[in-house]
Amino acid sequence: MKPSDISKYEIARILGARALQIAMNAPLLIKITDEDLEKIKFDSLKIAEIELNSEILPISVKKPFPVKKDEELKRAKEQKVSDKKIEEAETKEEEEIAKEGEIMELVTPEDEQEENTSKEEEEK
Repeated sequence: MKPSDISKYEIARILGARALQIAMNAPLLIKITDEDLEKIKFDSLKIAEIELNSEILPISVKKPFPVKKDEELKRAKEQKVSDKKIEEAETKEEEEIAKEGEIMELVTPEDEQEENTSKEEEEK
């Protein structure tokens, strides 16, 4: 497989796997002289890179393609909701909110006036 046919992530994975094999004393797939090995300081990653660039590595990358469907796509059916139903749902929701407000005892303007007068009396 040519290095130009694969992504940089696949190259990194292949180089890492092959460098690990070389570091674990796997036989080299390409003949490199001792002088060249000394130049690259016996670096397994550099050796793996040389092997990859020479297209000698027996490592392949599977890239599955999506399955093509021949049938036509069907549209999702939309539910038609009338304006009356929407209004009914809104009124129900408003009634529920009002009931919850009664449970929580919402403050009325009269309650606020009583609180203000009691505070004024306390200040005197």
